[in-house]
Amino acid sequence: MDLRTRYLGLELPHPLMTGASPLVDDLDMVRRLEDAGTAAIVMHSLFEEQIAGGPEPGHQAEPAGAPALPPPEPTDYRLGPDRYLSQLLAVKQAVAVPVIASLNGTTLGYWLEAAKLLEQAGADAIELNVYRLATDPRLTAEEVEFEALEMVRAVRAVVSVPLAVKLSPFYTSLAHFADRLAGAGADALVLFNRLYQPDYDLEKLQVDGTLHLSEPSELLLRLRWLAILHGRVPMALAASGGVASAADVVKSLMAGADVVQVVSCLMREGPAALARLRAGLESWLAAHGYDSLDDLRGILSLARCPDPSVYERANYTHLLQNWRSLV
Repeated sequence: MDLRTRYLGLELPHPLMTGASPLVDDLDMVRRLEDAGTAAIVMHSLFEEQIAGGPEPGHQAEPAGAPALPPPEPTDYRLGPDRYLSQLLAVKQAVAVPVIASLNGTTLGYWLEAAKLLEQAGADAIELNVYRLATDPRLTAEEVEFEALEMVRAVRAVVSVPLAVKLSPFYTSLAHFADRLAGAGADALVLFNRLYQPDYDLEKLQVDGTLHLSEPSELLLRLRWLAILHGRVPMALAASGGVASAADVVKSLMAGADVVQVVSCLMREGPAALARLRAGLESWLAAHGYDSLDDLRGILSLARCPDPSVYERANYTHLLQNWRSLV
């Protein structure tokens, strides 16, 4: 069974890779992930706040009175910038699989120079995690997109390794924005970043952070946009979020993913989940007469759909009109 795929210029033996997570802080775990068969490993993010010490001058402040979590203290981060680079070097020395570094930020600034250091430390590629919640009512959608595009251009200008952009799904015209990201120098998109929603402490009257591992129901949004973008933007696509079974992997590939990033099921089950997912993928392909991933990838994408309205409005109206038979 030919499971080979290509992502960020890397020839991978199969599409299952470890997504950004704190698992990489433990070198023994990193080796176990390689032994379990991960095709590549994404480091967790190095944050803008760790390098720049806060937003750049001129950065739009949140509106007064908006509920917000307090800014993280430097000690809240697992690894500071120097330790992050050291850990990247250590991971590269510990395993033979490709290692992708990650940067997370929202503003332009000298912190983006860290991309050069990540490349020099041996990163095979860089994942730029664009995590931005636009709460200022004066900030337009165009301005939000422009900031992200400028960040991609800035990173692209200082590194030669491939560059992926990890997005949230909340853009006004995501397909158009994806195409503009390709023009700015992105080689791949990771769909999607998970926005961690705050909760309220009713006794302390404060906003608390919450963390829940992803569930399979979250995959549906990823499938929709993978299918819309596959073959229509000049970039590789990675599914991220909601993958817990071999069926989830198959669906992601059918929608158009080149690779599938796994985190939550690794946090729950450990590295053995990778072997389970790969075995299940191989079994499904063999049972359904597929010889390679190339035969499967994108067969349910918008580009190959005889009726594009299925992805645009038909499915929406059908569900609303026939909900009684579906619940």
